[in-house]
Amino acid sequence: MTTSTPLSPTPRSTLRRLSDRARTDRADLYAVLDAGLVGHLGIVLGGAPVVLPTGYGRDGDTLYLHGSTGAATLRAAADGSPVCFTVTHLDGIVYARSAMHHSMNYRCAVVHGTPRPVTDPDERLRAFAVLTEHLAPGSWAATRQPSRKEAAATAVLALDLTEASVKVRTGPPGDDEADLALPVWAGVLPLRTVVGEPEPCPLLPEGTPVPDRVLSRRA
Repeated sequence: MTTSTPLSPTPRSTLRRLSDRARTDRADLYAVLDAGLVGHLGIVLGGAPVVLPTGYGRDGDTLYLHGSTGAATLRAAADGSPVCFTVTHLDGIVYARSAMHHSMNYRCAVVHGTPRPVTDPDERLRAFAVLTEHLAPGSWAATRQPSRKEAAATAVLALDLTEASVKVRTGPPGDDEADLALPVWAGVLPLRTVVGEPEPCPLLPEGTPVPDRVLSRRA
């Protein structure tokens, strides 16, 4: 599927509140997911909603999630419970002339679906690579591959991206016209994630250089 393919809204993924902020191109969905590192997995467990942060990785129109085989949320999802997975980027705090028009600039993706457990050995290995490369590009080929014991202790789920929505807010505050003359500062305070200096493991041999795959994250 090409990145120019539009999203196909469903009743669950159709935006109703501030629908003008919806993005309808699948490329926008990919961009939000690919720029994030942590998402939130929502599922009903024991009759109550549970939302937990989790790492992920995207391979085309498949989102891979992973965690311990002992995690109740992953077991429930693997057994066929529907889930909701979200990724949000906060890009700025919007200061308005009125308290109620304060807002945030953001990019948010919401995915609905029923994950399938990944049991095929080749796909599981591919999923491990996707998850690793999403978090730390270049690390899959540079490090030891998962042992049989490590793989057996890890549950992997595949969530299809068919049912998804994207919502984005940008720009200045939307103050009422009657408030524009108020002597109150209004504007946007941008927020950004800053990558710091690499901190070597204290057990590394002295003088071990930081590899380019780590330094490149600071570019």
